[in-house]
Amino acid sequence: MNKYQYKVQGVDYDVEIEEVEGNIAKVNVNGIPFEVELQKPINAAKHPTMTRPKVEAPKPAAPSASAATPAPAAAPAAAVGAGSPLKAPLPGTITEVKVQQGQTVNVGDVVLVLEAMKMQNNIEAEYAGTVTSITVKAGDTVMEGAVLMTIG
Repeated sequence: MNKYQYKVQGVDYDVEIEEVEGNIAKVNVNGIPFEVELQKPINAAKHPTMTRPKVEAPKPAAPSASAATPAPAAAPAAAVGAGSPLKAPLPGTITEVKVQQGQTVNVGDVVLVLEAMKMQNNIEAEYAGTVTSITVKAGDTVMEGAVLMTIG
């Protein structure tokens, strides 16, 4: 597996190329899987096909106040803590992070504010628990589906 780090318009991305078969590449961008279609297949003589055994991640347990997963967000690379990821519902810019790592949150608590299309969107905790990691900061631009934080 090849790992790369890119910066696009000031946003850091961690890209892992898992597998390339013909003109289809299976990649993870900040922990989010994508299948990418290449314009031309990669020359197998120059670039052998990369494969990796498929491993299923364990399913997260039902959310609970004491329970303790990624990506990354599409923001600066940061370690993702254990727990359930809170993902961006739409692309935008983080204007305010209202919680800190280690803070306890309840379902419905506003944990950050995301500006999209000139509108301020309160992003609420989908799980009750402790914030195990925050992968964004005010001013970061994120894409839909990017991991903003994890709550365990």
